[in-house]
Amino acid sequence: MTNHDLKKKNNRIVKRLLILALAMFCFGFALVPLYDVFCDVTGLNGRTDDQAATETKEVDEQRSINVQLIANTDKAIPWEFGPSVNAIKVHPGERHKVTFFAKNTTDSTLTGQAIPSVSPGVAAVYLKKMECFCFNEQILSGGESKDMPLTFYVDPEIPDDIKTITLSYMLYNKKEITKGSATSISAL
Repeated sequence: MTNHDLKKKNNRIVKRLLILALAMFCFGFALVPLYDVFCDVTGLNGRTDDQAATETKEVDEQRSINVQLIANTDKAIPWEFGPSVNAIKVHPGERHKVTFFAKNTTDSTLTGQAIPSVSPGVAAVYLKKMECFCFNEQILSGGESKDMPLTFYVDPEIPDDIKTITLSYMLYNKKEITKGSATSISAL
């Protein structure tokens, strides 16, 4: 093989590697929207609706579902945050109201945003929130506390094999407001 042939071969390999690198970059860039579509179609990932549901009139008193409530806070928001109860037994279709407690332990006004997640992921489409503090940002002045409502029901169409649903909230620091000027701490 001559130097010229070797150079041609190396150029072809370099071109193929560049095309492969470009294809991998494009695929990586497209993963987030593809994953969102996949989750919407399959109901996986435990995402819940960010819109209020309408109430159902049908209640299945023959079944009970255990709904566990969990609250976590991001390190960037020094708040106390938790549910009033850790678990509640519900009949599918039956409306329930619980509260979550939040307290800003700093001297500054902080804005929090709670992001819900449901486990198992397939149960997310059956957990219907009619009223939820997670629909809006929560602004608390320094030292302020409040009870935040969650009104929900479990859709009677939930599969019979789902006996327990875990509804978990992660509270993030959306912005810090100091002396009248807003500074974004973490973008959601």
